Amino acid sequence: MAPIPDGFTYGQWSLVYNSLSFGIAGMGCATIFFWLQLPNVSKSYRTALTITGLVTAIATYHYVRIFNSWVDAFKVVNVNGGDYTVTLLGAPFNDAYRYVDWLLTVPLLLIELILVMKLPKAETVKLSWNLGVASAVMVALGYPGEIQDDLLVRWFWWAMAMIPFYYVVVTLVNGLSDATAKQPDSVKSLVVTARYLTVISWLTYPGVYIIKSMGLAGNIATTYEQVGYSVADVVAKAVFGVLIWAIAAGKSDEEEKNGLLG
Repeated sequence: MAPIPDGFTYGQWSLVYNSLSFGIAGMGCATIFFWLQLPNVSKSYRTALTITGLVTAIATYHYVRIFNSWVDAFKVVNVNGGDYTVTLLGAPFNDAYRYVDWLLTVPLLLIELILVMKLPKAETVKLSWNLGVASAVMVALGYPGEIQDDLLVRWFWWAMAMIPFYYVVVTLVNGLSDATAKQPDSVKSLVVTARYLTVISWLTYPGVYIIKSMGLAGNIATTYEQVGYSVADVVAKAVFGVLIWAIAAGKSDEEEKNGLLG
């Protein structure tokens, strides 16, 4: 955990507070929705939808921990009926919860996409292992730089994390094209959207990561970082999960019409 900077305005503190609250609400509601939808999809897609809910459930837990850590790190008081003042209490703000969350959820995000595509078993296993391991290595390589103030060290670990990141993005953009072409016409566009939503939302993370390497520091950098990661997480997990559900529901309906529902 890097020391949290001082000098937050009430507006900055509130922006992070509300962003983390948004993350809790978005992930929590998504979890309930995904798991309630399990009986409405074919057995072939229930594992993918279960994992989708598991991703947002894990994220909900970690966002609660991050939110509580943020609140506990500060004292917010109203001075004589005027503006609120924000001061540090000395308790650490544990942002490492994000990396624990990503280490668990990022591989699962990719695996749920592979599972909902219902590819041949050998291809499913290969893609799941390759993408899962690459994404976990990406997260692990990013953490040492996140806790550093030395810009050179941050750039080094950013560059290292970009190697597996590049592999995953290329696989999503090009490597899954043939598999996508084999999907039913009713959900093919949803699969394409899910792939590219993952790529677009993921591109947000390295951008937010380098905020502290681009001349911003202290409370401003921390505010942008927390808000940026929170928005990206909701898109990459909850919104992406809705697409996974839509694909599963669409393929289940088509199989039911064709008498293939399991």
